[in-house]
Amino acid sequence: MAAEMEKQGGLAGLTEDEAKEFHKIFVQSFIIFTAVAVVAHILAWAWRPWLPPEGGWQAALNGVQDTALQTITFLV
Repeated sequence: MAAEMEKQGGLAGLTEDEAKEFHKIFVQSFIIFTAVAVVAHILAWAWRPWLPPEGGWQAALNGVQDTALQTITFLV
């Protein structure tokens, strides 16, 4: 029975090379997904922080506005 599974490629029906290729694509996809999720969380935090700063929500909005103004000034 084990010899038959080895010829067929194991329980998943993939050969060892196919399994390695699938694993490589899966890992790369997971890393890309994680990177996109991290960037999305950073942007969401910059847009609307989950925890207010010491001065409350108004201080957070002022901080974002100041950062945006400095960034725009730097780019122009």
